[in-house]
Amino acid sequence: MKITLKNITKKFGSTIAVKDFSCELADGHLICVLGPSGCGKSTILNMLCGIVQPTEGQIFFDDEDVTKLPPDQRNIGMVFQNYALYPHLTVLENISFPLEIKKVPKKERFEKAKEIAKLVQVDTLLKRYPAELSGGQQQRVAIARALVKNPKILLMDEPLSNLDARLRLEMREEIRRIQLETGVTTIFVTHDQEEAMSISDSIILMKDGLLIQEGLSQDLYNKPNCNFVAEFLGNPPINKIKNSKELINSLNNNKLLPYDFSKFLDEEYFVEIRPECFRISSLQNAIKCKVLRISQMGKEELVYLEFFGQEICAILQTEEDLEVGKELLIDFKQRGFFIFDKNGKLQELK
Repeated sequence: MKITLKNITKKFGSTIAVKDFSCELADGHLICVLGPSGCGKSTILNMLCGIVQPTEGQIFFDDEDVTKLPPDQRNIGMVFQNYALYPHLTVLENISFPLEIKKVPKKERFEKAKEIAKLVQVDTLLKRYPAELSGGQQQRVAIARALVKNPKILLMDEPLSNLDARLRLEMREEIRRIQLETGVTTIFVTHDQEEAMSISDSIILMKDGLLIQEGLSQDLYNKPNCNFVAEFLGNPPINKIKNSKELINSLNNNKLLPYDFSKFLDEEYFVEIRPECFRISSLQNAIKCKVLRISQMGKEELVYLEFFGQEICAILQTEEDLEVGKELLIDFKQRGFFIFDKNGKLQELK
């Protein structure tokens, strides 16, 4: 089911939680609503499910205006952060409970619950109670309960935040697998950019109640429309260059990148560079840097360099041994190098 939000605004007293929010969410896709705490992403989810009414604007499911419909008439499934399982019911009874509310006969609802339990891989746990389950198992039961009534839309509010790091990775893949198998349009709210980038078809990035940028995760990462997007996405984070004017002047002279930097000399601009954009150079006019420290992050070796009077982080592809104190010549790949104006708007490099 396609979802359309038109000029949605939500006010709580004098506080504007969401402001003039418009977007279209594609049928059958997994869309992540991403942003820092307090940006309005959970408010968007609550308006989609009908718990909260928008102050202004309209919500459409396909071509139906559902703005004022109550939750029970929207045919949605909801997975909460705390799972909200009934402790006195077994796994089978928890999963089948939404069908019991709909007065579905016991035999039929248990058969449907068992079918969904198999999909989410808890079919061997049907007689257990929530207290006897691990966090990941409880999460699977919560997803099964949301899916059992065959919803047209699945809404997930920070569903992995209570799990440990390894289990979060596992459940990311499981949620993606389940979504692909069911084909249900899924809205996944998270503040974790790695989570969003790893499982989504597309991302909506919010800040202060506003939609800042939407699109494919790789497009937001490689083509951010402002410095907030560039800084929010990426781990290790992008390097914000303090002496940007000095760097821009150097690039205008040494031609290490095939762009015209002369237009950025007279006004106030600043540079941000992703760690993987740096590379070791053999060019005589490359920038001289000194290795300050080296650390390991998973399979990546992070090299911290003295660069125009500040410490920056680089991921350098090299077979040579790098040591603290060693001097290197550095230039740049074209991807991952950004210039923003004083208002944070991305500048086109050409």
